[in-house]
Amino acid sequence: MMKKQVSFSVFQFIIFLFLFICVGIVAQTCNPSGTIQGTTPPPGQCNQELDAECCVEGEVYTTYTCSPPVSANTPAILTLNSFQEGGDGGGASKCDDQFHSDDEPVVALSTGWFGQSSRCNKFINIKGNGNSVRALVVDECDSQVGCDDEHAYQPPCRNNIVDGSKAVWTALGVPENEQGELDVTWSDA
Repeated sequence: MMKKQVSFSVFQFIIFLFLFICVGIVAQTCNPSGTIQGTTPPPGQCNQELDAECCVEGEVYTTYTCSPPVSANTPAILTLNSFQEGGDGGGASKCDDQFHSDDEPVVALSTGWFGQSSRCNKFINIKGNGNSVRALVVDECDSQVGCDDEHAYQPPCRNNIVDGSKAVWTALGVPENEQGELDVTWSDA
């Protein structure tokens, strides 16, 4: 009788542990927070430098307040951005209210990873294409809003974006004609 009771208690513990782990995994996912409706940019207002995407009238864009959990090898999509004045990034960088040369290894992070400016002026390590680079976080790739003047009439960022300057792409050894999107991993430096 005692053996059956112990076995049942072990079984209950295993079920509890399994449910606890599953709830923890679900709690770490990042679900959409809403949507915004695309609008047609005024003539000449959407800078398509570096093949930047412009908002489309009537298109529905998903928004996020979170990003996937950060680890020692956080999966992300590297995109290309110009942080120079007049570049496709729009206004000055959020962290320092400055523009940055395409020759500087700088990045913008999706809203959740940007962490309400908590990563401003800190370095991250990016690995991709068999290479790595250390880059400075200078801006947010806004995952909550877009399709307006402040965001150069571009859609909101996805929640897993590291938006890098040309210098980041060059350091990773990606030929210019192949720059645009690349699966990478990143971590805090």
